[in-house]
Order: sequence, then structure tokens, then C-alpha cells
Amino acid sequence: MSNLVLVTGADGFIGSHLVEYLVSAGYKVRAFCFYNSFNSWGWLDVLPKNIMEQVEVFTGDVRDPNGVRVAMQGVEVVYHLAALIAIPFSYHSPDSYIDTNVKGTLNVLQAARDAEVSRILVTSTSEVYGTAQFVPITETHPKQAQSPYAASKIAADAIAESFCKSFSLPVSIVRPFNTYGPRQSARAFIPTIITQLLSGLKQIKLGDLTPTRDLLYVDDTVKGFEAVALTNQLIGHEVNLATKSEISVGDVAQKLIKLINSDASIILDTDRLRPKNSEVFRLFGDNEKMALHTEWKPTYSLEEGLAKTVKWFSNPENISQYKTEIYNI
Repeated sequence: MSNLVLVTGADGFIGSHLVEYLVSAGYKVRAFCFYNSFNSWGWLDVLPKNIMEQVEVFTGDVRDPNGVRVAMQGVEVVYHLAALIAIPFSYHSPDSYIDTNVKGTLNVLQAARDAEVSRILVTSTSEVYGTAQFVPITETHPKQAQSPYAASKIAADAIAESFCKSFSLPVSIVRPFNTYGPRQSARAFIPTIITQLLSGLKQIKLGDLTPTRDLLYVDDTVKGFEAVALTNQLIGHEVNLATKSEISVGDVAQKLIKLINSDASIILDTDRLRPKNSEVFRLFGDNEKMALHTEWKPTYSLEEGLAKTVKWFSNPENISQYKTEIYNI
């Protein structure tokens, strides 16, 4: 695939890594960024100059169908990542999650259909599964909307599936488990722990330490996206990107404390607790479907990924972009 690819949500955490990887791999990339009057392109602004010189930046809003249609012109493959993703904020503003995640995805699918793109990848999330009813979690696991965010992503996935079945749109639903790494938002628990430790705090504020997560380093995630795009056998399918392992939030915190400041301790911050029935207590993903249809597999161990992430945050220029003194919802 040598022609133009579109990445929505290119200004975000995974999106910026995907843009960087695709350019390095020789693709022509159009990066769809959220319009603002400051000319900020989010995390794309920190990418190397030689990368950004090869990126065509398009600013707009996935909630606007006209802008999405314009962005789609001449595109062969679409990686749709644009979404609101913070779970706590979805309790506060569920309407915005429907507008962005559901209607935004509909706009992308409509535009892709009109433009007759060759492939479209819609980004899902392991949160659609809710607390595991069995492990490892396969793609056939029941969907459970334990937060408005999860509900919006379940709806977006269903719309994508309907377009594939109704209009033969070549859609794949890519479902990364818990991606982490440089440039991740402070609303995620690993950056929250790291930034508190690096700011010198002796007591780290966290919520529930018992939930388990399947942690996937971001470089492995973006390579998984490409592998799905190159595999026609996954058209019309949903597919997990997972490590087939799990670790508790508390155990990850202890690993980071040992890496950064062994004198630190953890205290409970009740503001960081999800409502009882909303917490997803166990995520442990199966990756056999990816293994069956692609050569993709995770290459970073948790220890390697955490070390690279801590190194990035330890750069004063990087951590200065985070407000470590406040809880980011």
C-alpha cells in the first residue's frame, strides 16, 4: 500500500506514534488533528522535523461530516483513532462521548464509503468487554457497558460492523488492550504514577489497586495496526491486540516505585475510584486471532516498556507538559 493513508486522532497518544511509525515505514500520511485556533497539532508538535516534513496535516473535527469527507479525498487506507477516551470524564459529559465516538465514527464510515477506500480500521477498546467473565478474553466475549465511555465504543463498533455487512465496506475493528508509553495522557494510571514520583512526591495518590490490566507497549500497538491493515482475512472482523498476560495496578505501581523512588508509598485517593459497578476489575486479553492471521506479536516485555516510558518522562521538557499537581480526569 504505497498510496495515501489517513490517521484520525493523529494528535493524540497512540495516533502520534502511529503517524511516526507509518512515515518511517514509507507511507504517505495525512494526519487529521482536532481544529483549534492555537495551531496546536497536539503530540505531533514534538515529532522530529524530518518526520513532520513528510506529514500532511488536516485540521478539523470528526463530528463535522463535511470536514471528514474533505479529509478522506484521495485516501486509500483509514486508521480511525479519534475519540474521547477518559472514563471518569464520561460520567460527567456522556453527551460529548456520543457525539465524538459514535457520530464521529459514523461520519468516518460514511466518508470512507463515499470515497471507496480500500481499508478502514476502526479503533475499539478492551473496555467494551467489561470485567472478564472468562480469561483470556477472546473476541467472542460478551460486551458490557460499564461506563458511558464503554457504551459509546460498543455503539461505534456496532455501526462499523453494520457498514461492513450492509455496504461491504472493508472494515476491521482493532481492539488494543491497555496501551502505555511516552506521550500518554496523565488520565491513565501509569503516567499518573510516574509523574507523581518524578515530581518528588513521597506519597502517591491512586484509586483501586486491585484491578488487573493487559499492558501493551505503544510501539507494539502501532505495528499491530499496520499488520491488520495488511491482512485481508481480517476484513469484517474484530481483533484483539493483547499480550495474553495481566498485572494489577498495585503491582505496576510497586515496579515504578522501585525504578524511580523506593522510599515512596501509596495512599488511597477516593476521588480516583470508579463507581462500584463501573470498575472493570480484570482485563486479560487473548491474541490468538492476531497470531492466526498475521505475524504480529508483542516484542516489548513490561520491564522494557516501563523503563522506556520512565526515561521519556524523566526528560524535563517532556514532563513539563504535565500538571503533576492535579488529578487529570
